[in-house]
Amino acid sequence: MKRALIKFRCSVYEKKLLQVKAKAAGLSLSAFCRNSLMEQQITARMSEEHINTYKMLVKYHNNFKRIGNMYKKGNPKLSEEVNLVAEEIKTHLKSIIP
Repeated sequence: MKRALIKFRCSVYEKKLLQVKAKAAGLSLSAFCRNSLMEQQITARMSEEHINTYKMLVKYHNNFKRIGNMYKKGNPKLSEEVNLVAEEIKTHLKSIIP
């Protein structure tokens, strides 16, 4: 149980910035400050728009892979191009969620 209270002064801008970052991470201001102090990795939660974009890119990636596999025997160049696009999408997916 947390009983000790710590107070510190900061500018209005710094307080607002801390609140915005805490909200983006889905944490209270206190929890955000504690996690920052302990040098824990703090990541922002994905918005609904980011989640939908991620799902769409996963779907596109899978579809391009399927198309690439279909054409693999008939036209190796087409298959190579489709797989290249699929790998680019996969790279972007990994940058969204490490």
